[in-house]
Amino acid sequence: MPDFLLEIGCEEIPARMIDAASEELRQRVAALLSRERLLLGEVTHFDTPRRLAVMAAGIASSQADQTEQINGPSVTVAYKDGQPTPAAHAFAKKAGVDVAKLERVTSPKGEYLAAKVTKKGRTAAEILAEGLPKELSTIYWPKNMYWRKPNERFVRPVRWLVAMLDGKTIPLDFDGIRAGNSSRGHRILTDDVVTVPRAGSAYVDSLRAAKVLGRGEREQQIRKALDAATRTVPGARWREDKALLDTVVNLTEFPSAILGAFDPQFLSLPEEVLVTVMRDHQKYFAVEDAVSKLAPYFLAVLNTDSDPQGLIRHGNERVLRARFNDARFFWETDQKKSLLERLDSLKHVTFQKDLGSYFDKTQRVQRLCSWLSEILKQSGIAVRPGVIHKAACLSKTDLTTELVKEFTELQGIVGGLYARVQQLDPTLPEATRLAIADAIYDHYKPESTDDDVPRSTEGAILSIGDKADTIAGMFALGLVPSGSKDPFALRRQANAIVKVIAEKKLPLRLGELMRDARSGYQGSEAEAKFVKAETFSESVAMFFRERLEFYLKDVCGYAYDVVKAVLGADAEDVVDAVQRAEALTKARNSEEAKDLEMVCFSFKRIKNILKQADEKQISIPERPAEALMASPAETNLWINGHVKTGALYETRREEGDYDSALSDAASLRPLLDRFFEEVMVMVDDKQLRANRLAILKTIYASFSTIADFSEIVTEKV
Repeated sequence: MPDFLLEIGCEEIPARMIDAASEELRQRVAALLSRERLLLGEVTHFDTPRRLAVMAAGIASSQADQTEQINGPSVTVAYKDGQPTPAAHAFAKKAGVDVAKLERVTSPKGEYLAAKVTKKGRTAAEILAEGLPKELSTIYWPKNMYWRKPNERFVRPVRWLVAMLDGKTIPLDFDGIRAGNSSRGHRILTDDVVTVPRAGSAYVDSLRAAKVLGRGEREQQIRKALDAATRTVPGARWREDKALLDTVVNLTEFPSAILGAFDPQFLSLPEEVLVTVMRDHQKYFAVEDAVSKLAPYFLAVLNTDSDPQGLIRHGNERVLRARFNDARFFWETDQKKSLLERLDSLKHVTFQKDLGSYFDKTQRVQRLCSWLSEILKQSGIAVRPGVIHKAACLSKTDLTTELVKEFTELQGIVGGLYARVQQLDPTLPEATRLAIADAIYDHYKPESTDDDVPRSTEGAILSIGDKADTIAGMFALGLVPSGSKDPFALRRQANAIVKVIAEKKLPLRLGELMRDARSGYQGSEAEAKFVKAETFSESVAMFFRERLEFYLKDVCGYAYDVVKAVLGADAEDVVDAVQRAEALTKARNSEEAKDLEMVCFSFKRIKNILKQADEKQISIPERPAEALMASPAETNLWINGHVKTGALYETRREEGDYDSALSDAASLRPLLDRFFEEVMVMVDDKQLRANRLAILKTIYASFSTIADFSEIVTEKV
């Protein structure tokens, strides 16, 4: 069984695109091998800035022959007076057998002719040569390049191909490049051309000898180089940055690191500014001292093995010095105009072409945050409405600063930093001013599910209000995310709202939040372009249900059926949904788990029965009549199940005692078991049938306020 290798080499691929494309190519090749019955083991991938490669150990050298039976015309059509008709001859020719060798098979529809045909398997080389070009051409890239001919497109021009089964080359062509066994080594450290002797580990060894390392080796080498360079400064350590590390791994093939220094006078600038310049603009790692304070050094990762004369270090220091001087100039220039003085300038900064300026947005967010503050106050949560109001007023003013224009990554952060150093209002206590600054600083948070939420309640409210205003405006215009298209990052902002509400335990309902956010646009010019309120409410509710489902399942780790059951009861209250999911998860692992599982199974039956009744348009009364309960099982389920246990269940539900409430639900098992053993629901007597349906409908509704138990996966089906 031969080993398989595919490598597509090109000019340097953007670092941010490599990981997704490499994994997609691996999946595509694995699917092709599996689909063609060639895959026998694992498919792995290998990538660097100049190549994407896929390797499979021990694939089948060819497909196994397949014998299958094909059916033809019926015997009555195929034979007339005992002689084969043209239909029989045509089928025999199609099957490639003599008419006399045709068989007869019997099916529910009658007797038919049949033939067994053996399909010879194709070789792996033939299949791969035919199928791989399509897989390569359909890899998704955020941006493509076109060259030579209009149909030749890829992320970067393709320069070489390697396609091998063991030591033999596969006759593969892609965009005018013929596959061979010649790869390329490091662009600077080797003579570039590398002859690959055979697929498998020999490929990786050949590249390693040519100063090209795999991803894991590159990361390990970078970490060691950073450690070694940092040790030259007593007490220093490099600041761990996973995202930056992933980036430099994808920028290098044989990395090393150098330590550079900058003038300590730049440390007078805020750390956030310095780190952003180093990290986002120069791809440098920051260096800190033993107490995590920024030190006047940086670490640059090189795509070469050394800098013996210090020329590269000197060049990087010169570039960084210029960038820091720019940042200092912008900082000092911005201080000549306070954030309050910049507020009017927001009238000339467009938020969205139909939704007005950032000044308009600021006013809407202020009003929305005032409503949210009042909800929190009524719930007994300590909040400072004045801090929120002032922070909302100033939150977007940093968009007019020179520092943000140059370093857009610092939106919000710059506003918080400026609010901290500027005198916003002489009458404000220092603590209040700092609270305003912190709320502004944090109001873009969280930017991902891994990011921290705002530190203060005021920052959390501002974060929610800002994002809710954006989502409401876009949805009202009908700009709803679809598929992979989400140009306004509405999913990310909705994820952030859910996360902030959950982690800050805020008593906010999603539907009411978005209704209030949309009402902020009343009287605006954009309102004439808005979709109907009903359409808005439905689309927003579905959108946030998906985001809450993502949070519960992917962030919190709850089982998918638990999440569906919880959201089936209520998908509006985030904090309550988390608590219910936790209680239901605990109940599934308790001593009463089996009873609860059987109750869930019974609720599935109830749901199906009610669905049948609905399909048959059977009218069900709002409340069953006890006088029509013909058997003890009915009466027992109604009195002990609904009247007694149901009332206790609802009381505990309202008190938030979900553990006890779920124990009450589990206690329904014997009542439900007896009911279904002794009672026929869909009887001919219409009055009796309707009454029994009313019992089940009431039970189902009463006990589905914590979770829709019919959504829980049970062993009994």
